[in-house]
Amino acid sequence: MGKRRSRSQSQLLNSLTKKQKKHLRDFGEEHPFYDRVSRKEAKPQTCQLSESLDTSSSESEAESEPEQVSGYNRLLATLKDVSKEDEEEEEEEDSVIDETEMNLEDGDSDISVEEETAVESTDMQKNAALPADPKGKDGHGPPGTSEESPEEFTDAKHESLFSLETNFLEEEGGGNCSLKASQDPFAQHVNKELKEKEIQAVATNPKTTHQLKWPILGQLVFSSRFQQLETFKPPKDIDLKSLHLQKPLESTWIKTNSQFLSGPPKSSSPFTPLQKELFLIMNSYRDLFYPERTALKNGEEIRHVYCLHVINHVLKANAQVLANNSRCRSRKLGVGDDDDFRDQGLTRPKVLIVVPFREAALRVVQLFISLLEGDSKKKIIVSNKKRFNGEYGSDPEERPPNLKRPEDYEAVFVGNIDDHFRTGVAILQRSIRLYAPFYSSDILIASPLGLRTIIGGEGEKKRDFDFLSSIELLIIDQADIYLMQNWEHVLHLMNHMNLLPLDSHGVDFSRVRMWSLNNWSKYFRQTLLFGALQDAQINSVFNKYCVNVQGQVAVRNVPMTGSISHVLVQLPHVFQRMEAENLASVIDARFNFFVNKILPQYRDAVMSHTLIYVPSYFDFVRLRNYFKKEELNFTHICEYTQKSGVSRARHFFLQGEKQFLLLTERFHFYKRYTIKGIRNLIFYELPTYPHFYSDVCNMLQATTRGEEAAWTCTVLYSKYDAQRLAAVVGVERAAQMLQSKKNVHLFITGER
Repeated sequence: MGKRRSRSQSQLLNSLTKKQKKHLRDFGEEHPFYDRVSRKEAKPQTCQLSESLDTSSSESEAESEPEQVSGYNRLLATLKDVSKEDEEEEEEEDSVIDETEMNLEDGDSDISVEEETAVESTDMQKNAALPADPKGKDGHGPPGTSEESPEEFTDAKHESLFSLETNFLEEEGGGNCSLKASQDPFAQHVNKELKEKEIQAVATNPKTTHQLKWPILGQLVFSSRFQQLETFKPPKDIDLKSLHLQKPLESTWIKTNSQFLSGPPKSSSPFTPLQKELFLIMNSYRDLFYPERTALKNGEEIRHVYCLHVINHVLKANAQVLANNSRCRSRKLGVGDDDDFRDQGLTRPKVLIVVPFREAALRVVQLFISLLEGDSKKKIIVSNKKRFNGEYGSDPEERPPNLKRPEDYEAVFVGNIDDHFRTGVAILQRSIRLYAPFYSSDILIASPLGLRTIIGGEGEKKRDFDFLSSIELLIIDQADIYLMQNWEHVLHLMNHMNLLPLDSHGVDFSRVRMWSLNNWSKYFRQTLLFGALQDAQINSVFNKYCVNVQGQVAVRNVPMTGSISHVLVQLPHVFQRMEAENLASVIDARFNFFVNKILPQYRDAVMSHTLIYVPSYFDFVRLRNYFKKEELNFTHICEYTQKSGVSRARHFFLQGEKQFLLLTERFHFYKRYTIKGIRNLIFYELPTYPHFYSDVCNMLQATTRGEEAAWTCTVLYSKYDAQRLAAVVGVERAAQMLQSKKNVHLFITGER
């Protein structure tokens, strides 16, 4: 039994419900809704005593209170200061961030270990980094959401290592943080000052361009929406010290990149010729579009070099924050007293890496670990590494070994090809935290579909895109694959980049850079766009959404020889030109031209076994509906067709029971089946991938002697298909075909 309480205290305490008592214990005062003691607004008075709620104050303390003090205030006097005791327990455990020392300079929400590890806690749902979303294909919810079990992304033992608020710069791994006085490109970029007049003139100023040819990248186009346009040439030799790499990247990069280097590591250059030119552009913080990234040739080279740029950027940004933390503590100054302390954005995530499959995300994280660890004996701390390898890795037994596919297919669809994922990565002081909540992460790695389910759409209740508000480095790798997935997801993402957040997320506005507060973040965001082809939709994203103050660089090499040279069968190719008034009317013009001019030539029974290759799914649906309406003898295969339906369609087409076969490009991209029995080819539109043209043409196989003489191949094109046409027939032939204003019938025989 505890000590005796005064009668008024006991009566008041007994009249409270359990919920009201809990509120008293947590906040030291009764909830205003249940305040029956006084209707007047009065400041609560509490006494810090060592007694708990059950062990109230002694009789002497109760008797010494003045009579005019209400029973409500006397009750508050019996309560101990719970918040202070909690702080003492947190200091003893060393696992929770002290809220009194938090500067919240990175916009991270106040998430303690207790909140993350409480399964039934409603506070965790409020402070979770992302809203609850539908589960992905693998049966797990998105990383960092309240749906996941807390042990999946929480590393309570090393929780304090990943907090920028309570950490300070260490001499061992901090490096040189006098960024303002140095010639570091990072410092020059983030400290660049813009004026209101310059921002207003961006929309009206014409884009200035300048072309320059580099030894490896080829033809480069430098452009800028601002008045100043700077171009530079790559030096012959490159020194790691001149690149201003943050420690320990100077030593770890050589070993990480050794597989692409020739000769002894010390004597050879630390970069391949391609990597050297790419990194010089990346390190200058210009936007870059490189459309010659292929999985077979240079995909891994490019992944290595942009991961180096990402880690270098994050380490410098975090080192600047940690150095300012130390300065604030040593000088005992208020953060807002000095503009030098403005070192971050409105939210903590700085880098967004968009990749198509989980396998690509796995390789990116492995490169991060390798760049931070190198060959040092001291291993870095990687939180949740086992779970990450299990969810993003692949099982070799899942894939049947007897499948024979082209080399480019095997290179693209290697490992785990799940396209619905997202995860956060926090990096600090030789430590990596995987599955970090988004608002506690430095780097976000996700697929377009994974981001789309978070961002949501207009009218949806559960949507969140505040974590995109302060992205300083955006990397879109393998952009051509998104054309085969869903390009609308990429456009939706770009429309939500660098918007002002709807919530403060606990940010300390005195530490936020001024250009971020002015909503000018998009002018300081560097975008790196890598793909395997020149495409109008990819070019549109680069030209519309990349407005970096440092300028843009695009690789614009024209193909001298087209993919038609890889056609191995003797086949006459007829390219028929159609006219369209503008780009918006091309779709209708192509359909009308096909229905009125092309299709009547193939309705005879002699022109059977006709394959119609349709790149766009919307065009495929339109043609399918028309064929059904006209009651034509046809079958169809698309990416949504069941396996049994594909087998039936291939069988009917081979036996001649169906005269036409509609085939989508996305089905060919994901399956690469060989369609047998083709005698006539119609390309409703030029393929997105140039080598798909030769792949489909090479499907023609003669079953009887002299059958080749009856083969036909017809291609529809317009003046708006210049890039795809040049990739198929070569730039010289494409120029001749586009100069002619009339419909051109050009016969080309494939070369062996």
